[in-house]
Amino acid sequence: MEFVPAPAVHRVLCADCGTPIVPNSANLCVACLRNTVDITEGIPKQASVSFCRNCERFLAPPQAWVLARPESSELLALCLKKLKGLPKVRLTEAHFIWTEPHSKRLRVSLTIQKEVLTNTILEQTFEIEYLVQHGQCPDCAKLAAKNTWKALVQVRQKVSHKRTFLFLEQLILKHGAQKDTISVKEVKDGLDFFYSQRSHALKMVEFLTGVVPVRSKSSEQLLSSDTHTNTANFKYTYSVEIMPICKDDLVCIPPKQARQLGNISPLTLCTRVGSSIQLLDPATLQTCEITSTIYWRNTFDTLATVTDLVEFTVLDVEADGRSRGKFVLADVQVALAGAFRSGGGQEENSMDYESVGYTNQIFHTRTHLGGILQPGDTALGYFLTNSNYNSDDFALLPSDRIPDIMLVKKTYPNRRKKNKSRGWKLRSIGKEAGEEGETGGSRGVVGRMGGRDQKKVEEDYELFLRDLEEDPEMRSAVNLYKAGDVDMKTEAKKGPKKAQFAMDVDDTPHQETEEEDEVDFPEIQLDELLEGFDEMTLGDDGGEGLPEST
Repeated sequence: MEFVPAPAVHRVLCADCGTPIVPNSANLCVACLRNTVDITEGIPKQASVSFCRNCERFLAPPQAWVLARPESSELLALCLKKLKGLPKVRLTEAHFIWTEPHSKRLRVSLTIQKEVLTNTILEQTFEIEYLVQHGQCPDCAKLAAKNTWKALVQVRQKVSHKRTFLFLEQLILKHGAQKDTISVKEVKDGLDFFYSQRSHALKMVEFLTGVVPVRSKSSEQLLSSDTHTNTANFKYTYSVEIMPICKDDLVCIPPKQARQLGNISPLTLCTRVGSSIQLLDPATLQTCEITSTIYWRNTFDTLATVTDLVEFTVLDVEADGRSRGKFVLADVQVALAGAFRSGGGQEENSMDYESVGYTNQIFHTRTHLGGILQPGDTALGYFLTNSNYNSDDFALLPSDRIPDIMLVKKTYPNRRKKNKSRGWKLRSIGKEAGEEGETGGSRGVVGRMGGRDQKKVEEDYELFLRDLEEDPEMRSAVNLYKAGDVDMKTEAKKGPKKAQFAMDVDDTPHQETEEEDEVDFPEIQLDELLEGFDEMTLGDDGGEGLPEST
């Protein structure tokens, strides 16, 4: 094979430094060409961006405020739009350079190209420093000033407890429905949500309609009008009333309406609350759905709530064989809790049933909890024989269709007596004065009024936390976060824990020893919890806040 030499490369000397280079139109090397021509001329090397610390948004000129994470593509695009001379060159690469979060500086590295002479393209890399200036967006400025809201959503429920609003607060955080709210105020029977735009209030009303059974109505108030331009300024108010029936409530449906709902028994339990409520007949496992339209057409009240529940001890369980979903029909024998104890006084808040002859009596009833109840367990139920309800519909029921006991749910008194700390916590809507961001780790918007009802609110909050522990379906609808400095149990760690230097003793229990925990107590596993995001904020004091995905 014959060798063919490569063509000779002709070189010339640089006109400034004399370095041999490949000939070009300028007859200059790259170093001398950069010294002669600066392609970054006209691009500012320092700029500033406005940041609102309250809502954690950046100003996108001229008037838009956008939410952008640190070192995100949205924030990089916003920074590049601040550079005036950038459209005159070709941008090939841009990325952030790490800086300390407290320095309030953003550094961006840019690589640009530009044709300086005929067929001569010069590439250069340089840095730009942005100063983060704190300010207030118009929405937060309205929040700082009083009575500047444009739309108001009044959420009410005429019940004696606050558990519905505690659960509703977690649903709002789960779906991020609080991001457009400028303020939340607690009132006697509910909450008030304030908004700067009417569309945000309408979005909240639509959200509430999808998660709870409600009815709503709207009104508007004229503030000012201009006859020359035919424009007017209004304040809009939306009243949302939640159906006054909650989970585990005892309900007596009017007989005529019960026949229309599949001829179900009028005496039912509420087992689920969503956009509609689900009622269950524990004696037959028959269920029915009642939408808000059906309910408000012919309303009815609850006979009893969870505060009227009485503790019963399960003596015997005999399954019937019929089941529907998670409910299993069974015949059970129960007695009042502590009925057969030899000696010992009654609890402080317990009712004295001895005077009415129910102390040692055994009751037979039919329940839907046959799948989870076992002899020796403790269950909560309504004591219908010892109750007097002020209801015309209940008075019309024949006595043979009214059971003595109606069990509602299983309870775990041994575990509750120990008052063990929970390894999880909930977030709350932080919209009160002195709280920055949209969320916080405090008690929440429910119960901030204080006063004589504060103890009642704390009791409702404890019952709400117990419902979350005992109901996996309800727990899946909210976000649970891992509490700090608390070790969570996993599947391998379940069961009573032995002390480090405990002695091996006889397994025979002593009469004075503490009662052991229930084996089937519903422990919340570690994989059900989310990590906290307290460090993902741009505030000076590292205040609490959550990303938009909550």
